[in-house]
Amino acid sequence: MIPLDRLRQITERFQYLEAAMSTGDGGGDIATLAKEYSDLRPVVEQISAYQQLLNDLEDAAEMLGDPDMAPLAEEEIPRLKSALPRAEAALQLALLPKDKADAKPAMLEIRPGTGGDEAALFAGDLFRMYQRYAETQGWKVDVIELQETELGGIKEVVAHIKGADVFARLKYESGVHRVQRVPSTESGGRIHTSAATVAVLPEAEDVDIHIEANDLRIDTMRSSGAGGQHVNTTDSAVRITHLPTGLVVTSSEKSQHRNRDIAMQVLKARLYDLERSRVDDERSADRAAQVGSGDRSERIRTYNFPQGRMTDHRINLTLYRLDAILHGDLDEIIDALTAHAQAQLMADMGQ
Repeated sequence: MIPLDRLRQITERFQYLEAAMSTGDGGGDIATLAKEYSDLRPVVEQISAYQQLLNDLEDAAEMLGDPDMAPLAEEEIPRLKSALPRAEAALQLALLPKDKADAKPAMLEIRPGTGGDEAALFAGDLFRMYQRYAETQGWKVDVIELQETELGGIKEVVAHIKGADVFARLKYESGVHRVQRVPSTESGGRIHTSAATVAVLPEAEDVDIHIEANDLRIDTMRSSGAGGQHVNTTDSAVRITHLPTGLVVTSSEKSQHRNRDIAMQVLKARLYDLERSRVDDERSADRAAQVGSGDRSERIRTYNFPQGRMTDHRINLTLYRLDAILHGDLDEIIDALTAHAQAQLMADMGQ
């Protein structure tokens, strides 16, 4: 049973925000009030639907004492009782603590793991998969760092993805992705296993993370080019080292000023991610049981080409439509991971 006192407090806060926004007497930043109001609206709607059911059930119980109304009440009570668990479940879902980063844009980083050239090719496949998924969501993908191999694979890619609920949809993609297939360079037809690492980091704003200037060492260096006339002969590449953590970020666009901005943007995202991980560690002694724990070394998914199969090992989900998945059809996987994480949160709240 959901505590009614808690529901009343939420409703009263929503009503206060509504009044404050209409009169301008709420104090503080109107944008902050509007964001809280917007976040609370779906919760209050679920509270209203749940309380209406309780009221209807109470009214129907009273009608049982009226001979004229009792038949109607006897018909209504089973319907109301059967609807109550669904309404309560929907309300519990709405009451789950929200990840403040869910609505943020994200930094997507992909690097090959074990497997040499084949791992680099697979890293490229993964990046194209996320690009296609972003297109279906109406998101914008800006590549801010890309290092390719001679065979068309990827040594490293860092991309900034903007749009609605980007981090909420992609945050469970972080981890080791494994591929099993016959490489194009394999003449004997043997299946090889290789891997690539994906990291999805919420974009950090200045209010999320503060970096002291004295904590940074900024170096400029010569960018490496493709050779011949494409060699960059200016010292435009930027490397930023965050001294307290040892994090190093580089950017090698042609503009040194843009490189500094890009490197700082990536550094903030990584520091923000470190801080979020630290808070999560303190909050949960057993993060291994949680989906999306942020452990970059965790093998989360296998893409098996001979069988046309994708398996997500965290939730034991297996789908036999690998081609569609690699073409960006990720909603079923992401929805299943999100539902699993929500169920885990609900179980934790019930303890």
